[in-house]
Amino acid sequence: MKSVPPGSFSARERWVLLVASAWLVSGLQLDAYAHATTPELETFWTPWHGVLYSGIAVSGLTLVWLMRPRLPVIPTYGTILALPNALRIPIAGMALLLVGGGVDTLWHNVFGIERGLEIFVSPSHELIILGMALVAAGPALMLAGKPGRGLSVADGTLATMSALLSVLPLHIYSLHASALGTMYYGEPGDGTVRIFSFDAQVMHGYLFSTVLLFLPILIMGRRWRLPIGVPTVLVAVPAVLMHLMFSSEAGWWLALTVSGAAAGAELVLRLAGRVVRWSADARWFAAGLVAPLIVWGTVLVAAAQTVGVGWNVHMVSGLLTLVAIMGGLTALIARRVQPAPAQGAYLTGSPAQASTESPVAASAESRAGSGPAESPAGSTPTESPAGSSADAGIAAPGGKAAGAQTTATAGASADDESRTGVPAS
Repeated sequence: MKSVPPGSFSARERWVLLVASAWLVSGLQLDAYAHATTPELETFWTPWHGVLYSGIAVSGLTLVWLMRPRLPVIPTYGTILALPNALRIPIAGMALLLVGGGVDTLWHNVFGIERGLEIFVSPSHELIILGMALVAAGPALMLAGKPGRGLSVADGTLATMSALLSVLPLHIYSLHASALGTMYYGEPGDGTVRIFSFDAQVMHGYLFSTVLLFLPILIMGRRWRLPIGVPTVLVAVPAVLMHLMFSSEAGWWLALTVSGAAAGAELVLRLAGRVVRWSADARWFAAGLVAPLIVWGTVLVAAAQTVGVGWNVHMVSGLLTLVAIMGGLTALIARRVQPAPAQGAYLTGSPAQASTESPVAASAESRAGSGPAESPAGSTPTESPAGSSADAGIAAPGGKAAGAQTTATAGASADDESRTGVPAS
């Protein structure tokens, strides 16, 4: 079989893995819906499990298909570890799925079907959910190897769908601490809210949902200039699907309010970014502070008009303050986490030497005014868009010159980003 560069992936390969991931996650969604609407299910052998486990099989075969041309005829442990992250991470996810699926079958036969909170803490389920998230992230990781920060319509669709498929299992599994799956806004009483109560649990749900909804936007925004509407889609789709799976008998106002408020928040932040000149880190921090306020504030206003809000001013104002702080901290942490330089990414000189030997990068860093100029992946200045030349499938035959060229490109991107002033443009 003809070999291909380990870190280079064709559009066909990316889309095939995306379809396999969609099959896999759809099985989880169907199974979750079946358990939510048919509590008397007492057998492992259901159509929904059939979709789920056939999705695991299809995803596994797809990964084998992707690995074959990138490994020697007789693969070894070392050659598998040498594969790019775009394959290593989904392979690790598949290993978790296989172990979790086997344990789940045995678990159900020995201990029966989980109910209530048991569903969200069962060890076999934890392995399955984590494995799903890692496999579904594969297409976006494969796309990250392409140079440049721009996204075509096709690539933007693929990256957005991969991000959604990766985060949806986490939304489903965190139903016990989710603001999207529980409509509760306090009950009228004497004005005192107990510390250990359902109110406290729901408060945690708003904080957790804030992080889980914002994080995919941050991660994609570090690698690409997000097309208009992508942040809204990454919030609206989980809200709509959570409603369909767990609140289908209730009104649509919560899912529609979250979706509309997300669109409004994106519009406000994009317009503000056109007016105010600020660094990339400052824009994302502001987005973390403002977006949760707009989304959850709108939800509380709609709830007051629809089902009533029993929380007093202390609870409402405190909740909105907490979600804003959580969003801002999430942005700060996600923007500051930097991948380590890949071993062998620099053929001559150290990373520090490569970064300091590019006057263009230094100039861009000075103009951007926000610390070291970021590469398209938001990684160290001399890394390729995927985080290393090996992962991106781009060789560096020129040694320091190649590193300087990458740094210059990254510096220009950071400078352009600083001038546009759009958090997710």
